[in-house]
Amino acid sequence: MKPIFVRGISNQFRLMLAVIMSVILLVANDRLEPVRNSLSSLLSPLQYVANIPGALLDLSAENLATRNMLAKQNKELMRHQLLMSERLQRFEHLRQENDRLRSLLGSPVHMDAKKMVAEVMEVASDPFHQYVVLNHGARSGVFVGQPVVDAQGVAGQVVQVSELTSRVLLLSDTSHGIPVRITRNDVRLMAVGTGVLDELEMRHVAKSTDVRVGDLLVSSGLGKRFPEGYPVARVMSVEKDDGQSYATVIAQPLAALDRIRYLLLLWPDIESDGKDLTPPEGIEEAVKASQEVAQ
Repeated sequence: MKPIFVRGISNQFRLMLAVIMSVILLVANDRLEPVRNSLSSLLSPLQYVANIPGALLDLSAENLATRNMLAKQNKELMRHQLLMSERLQRFEHLRQENDRLRSLLGSPVHMDAKKMVAEVMEVASDPFHQYVVLNHGARSGVFVGQPVVDAQGVAGQVVQVSELTSRVLLLSDTSHGIPVRITRNDVRLMAVGTGVLDELEMRHVAKSTDVRVGDLLVSSGLGKRFPEGYPVARVMSVEKDDGQSYATVIAQPLAALDRIRYLLLLWPDIESDGKDLTPPEGIEEAVKASQEVAQ
């Protein structure tokens, strides 16, 4: 009859055996390095094979996410295209109505005037003047007094032209002034730079003038310098102090004067074929007069 409890190897012997094996492995570690490398090389294909399901799952999830993202973007773009198409239809109707009104009034239309995109090469480092240098000059037909706009509104006018470059005086410069009108009631004002990029001042505004915060100011076309109707600024504050003869009206330029990269040069009174690139008569005198008014 076999005993119920059989005594095996003692714990002390097991501990001694483990210690001896550990010492042997530590001593033979360097000698086992080639064997370890061989085993690693032998098992590498198996690791790649084992990783295939996970890689396929990740690739499928990425493709699915990309397709979903493209589907969402396509749906959003289609929605924007529809909205823009509807807006374009309304603008086309307004343009046609505007053309009819202009024909009745005998006012010229300059919608097809020549335009040119220019890149900013340099920004003024002089703290007393605010201007930028463009990569187009007299060789491209740029002339002194030429109006310049960005994607949001009027940015300034050309004040100096060389053969390949031109210098644009920004709206915010203290020597720059532009005649504007309020779109709400057609009140005409003079917007003058204050030396601060995001601030224009309306000079000599009577206290009785109907001007409100939020009014949109556009170029009035007076002086034949800037084409009529281009956005210039929006009124930010109106203060009427009893101790002052005129109201203090401050507006913010719509053009992003602090981050200009590209600007659009306009030829308001030049045919789009570009044959006549000479500036109008007396244009330099008009620029000086505009600066004197601003001062």
